[in-house]
Order: sequence, then structure tokens, then C-alpha cells
Amino acid sequence: MSRDLTIPTTHVGSLPRSESVREMLRSDADPESDAFDDAVNAAVRDTVRKQYDAGIDVANDGEQSRLAYSVDVTNRLTGYADRFAERALPADLAEYPEFAEQALGDIENIGGPIATGPIEYVGKEALKWDLGRFDDAVAATGVSFTDRFHTAPSPGAVLRFTESEYHDSVEEYLFDLAEALQTEYETIVDHGAQLQIDAPELLAGFTITYEDASPAEFREHVATYVEAINLALENVPSDRVRLHACWGNYPGPHHHDVALGAVIGEFYEADVSGLVIEGANPRHNHEYQTIAEHPLPEDWSLVPGVIDVKTNVVEHPEVVADRLERFADAVGDPSRIVAGCDCGFETVMTANLVYPALVWKKLAALDAGADLAADRLR
Repeated sequence: MSRDLTIPTTHVGSLPRSESVREMLRSDADPESDAFDDAVNAAVRDTVRKQYDAGIDVANDGEQSRLAYSVDVTNRLTGYADRFAERALPADLAEYPEFAEQALGDIENIGGPIATGPIEYVGKEALKWDLGRFDDAVAATGVSFTDRFHTAPSPGAVLRFTESEYHDSVEEYLFDLAEALQTEYETIVDHGAQLQIDAPELLAGFTITYEDASPAEFREHVATYVEAINLALENVPSDRVRLHACWGNYPGPHHHDVALGAVIGEFYEADVSGLVIEGANPRHNHEYQTIAEHPLPEDWSLVPGVIDVKTNVVEHPEVVADRLERFADAVGDPSRIVAGCDCGFETVMTANLVYPALVWKKLAALDAGADLAADRLR
């Protein structure tokens, strides 16, 4: 192995929001107001500095301006009414409703708006403004990173959290979203950021939308979702895109999760160059075996989750290193590994399962563990 081997570190996107931003989002503050802009800019600067101090190599803005990762983009789309869709519980939580009530507590179960007209993208300038916050924060704090990324939901993720009364079929709505999201994806990459597509429907959809389907039937739906992703990526270079799929970032038993091996072949049809998957939590700690059984496409990198975002236990660097070594062995080339987390730390505002101050301890452990693994794999 190379004496120069390093294992870069990243995360999945959402990081704890500042209290001032939370207050703004709770009060439905005007996103174009100076007060909102000042609060978000300060929060991004703080988040950027903390990522640097924790040793993160591929960083982002922490999704500070968003109420929820999945529906923020609808603010940049036409066609939505001021009415909101209801969300069903995943099958594992529905089986234990008393536990679900206890586990979710005060977490807001946010659904997205309902489409009542044509879907068109109108938010390019707003997105460029948001992208610029990271640049400004880096300049203001005087830090640097190997690369940056910016997250955007897949067409299927938007579909999963919203509804349409305008389209004649779910598939028509899905591909309308894909066409509209082309501008979002292209703008992110044109700005210089690596695009991370958040696509929970590729795994978590099995326990919500398709809870009565067999894995084989679900795989057919996954193929359609990937087709929509590829349409949205039509003009985006694949080497600047990574795909994030997960089983849902909620504290449930997850005993109905679809096996990764049942659908990962469809993931490999996506026009991307990286895969971000879970690998740290108790239900999916074995996924390195799946990667060994279903090898990555030759030009892809893997971002395995080696930090659990559903527990306040801070992983020991040795644990992180062990996990990374297993994934490196599965891939067969440690230079194709980027150390990551299972999911975001606050994908929906107030839904942070890890105490905010401990997030940074866990990311520092990620950095230390990546260094250990690189030393051993050289």
C-alpha cells in the first residue's frame, strides 16, 4: 500500500443548528430578511470552524438554513399550495405504536407541501446565495478543506415527503420533479461543490411506501427512482456526485429494513461516483459484507458510516479504525474509502438524537480513527 495513504473524513450533511436559527425557523421568519440572513451566516461560520477543528476534510454548511433536508427544495419550486401532506409511520414503528410515541417525543414529523400545479424550478438565485454562505464562512474563518459538498434531495425523496393533486400518476410526478431538479443539481456542481444526493427512498421507502411489497418488487421501484435520479443528473459530471441512501434516521428497531444486498445492484446504475451508506449502527454494522459480495463499480468511492448518529456514545478511535479497515478490505483498495457517518445529525430541525456538543466529539473521533486506519493500511 502507498506510504502516502490518507483516509479523508466527511459527514452526511446536517449538523446542529444554532439556537438563533431554530428560533427563526420556528417563527417562520422571512428567509429573505436581514435578520434571518445574519443568523444563518453566523451559524454557518460557527459550523465551518467546528468542522475544521474536528478534522473534517470534505465539509459543508451544515444545512443551517433548512427546516428539513427533504422539503427545503420545494421553496425553489412552483406548483405547491400552502397545505401539507401527512406522513405515515415506518412499519417497524407502526408495529410498536406506544414505543413510537415515546421514541419520537417532541420531534416534529414534518411532511411536505401538496402540489396543485405545474412543477418548475425558480430558485436558482436563492440557491446560489445559499451556496455562497460556505465560501464566505471559509474566508471569514481563515480555514480550508480538501473539498466541499452540498446536499440536495433526490426526486424520490421529495416525492416521499410531499403529495401531488395535479399529476395523473405518481410516476408522472416523480419525473416532473426530476426535470425540475436538474437546475438545482447543475447549479451546485457549477458552483464548485460536490453534489450529494439524499435518496432515502432507495432503502427507507421499503418500510413506508412499499411496506406490503416483496424485496424483489421493491427493487423494481428502486430502479425507477434511480432512473429519475439519472434524468436529473443528465448534464452533471458523475465524478462530482455521491449518492446517499439510508434506512431512515429515527430511533426505531429497524427490524423490517430491506437488505442492502437486495437492491444495491440498482444503486450501481446511478450516474454517480460515490456511495454513502450506513455501517455503524447495531442493525447495519455488517454492511461491509454486502460490499464484499456486491463490489463497487471500478470508478466509485465508498463513504461508509462509521459513526452512529442515533446514540450519544462517542466512538473510540479504535472502533472507527476497525470499521474502516473492514470496509477497506471489502472494497479492496483503501484509497477509495472516505470515512463518514451513518446519516445527518439534525436532518429535521429539533430531530437531533445526539446532544449538539457531542456531535463535535464524535466527528473528532472520526478523524482520529481515520488516521489510525490509514496508518495500518499503508
